[in-house]
Amino acid sequence: MVKQFTNVPIPQGWDQIKDDLEKYNEMMREAENSSTKGKKKNEYLWPIYRINHLRSRFIYTKYYLDKEISRDLYEYCLDHGYADKDLIAKWKKQGYEYLCCINCISTSNTNYGTTCICRVPRDQLQNDGEDVECINCGCNGCST
Repeated sequence: MVKQFTNVPIPQGWDQIKDDLEKYNEMMREAENSSTKGKKKNEYLWPIYRINHLRSRFIYTKYYLDKEISRDLYEYCLDHGYADKDLIAKWKKQGYEYLCCINCISTSNTNYGTTCICRVPRDQLQNDGEDVECINCGCNGCST
């Protein structure tokens, strides 16, 4: 859920992204309230990770690529939880431009101390045409 502060003034330009962020918040609420019946332990979090990625990518694109929002508005969005700070910080580094979630680069979640399978480039996978799906977030491949 997004933090709501009443004493912090909303920066200029909020009106141009407010509707889109509300749409992402509604999608997040639906994902949080959806049934987990018949899903594996990891699978019920996948929609939440995907929406978090989409919402963070929206803010990142508006600020860094399109330059449509101000720095104050960008920092306001990060401080109030509209975007994932850590994920955006990784997107700015070479090789992580399309990272799906922070869990996929965490080496503590794997048996052999390596990153997730979705970080391996598709041409280096020896899977005979099968789709590889990440167990952390359901990603089909986010390597550059």
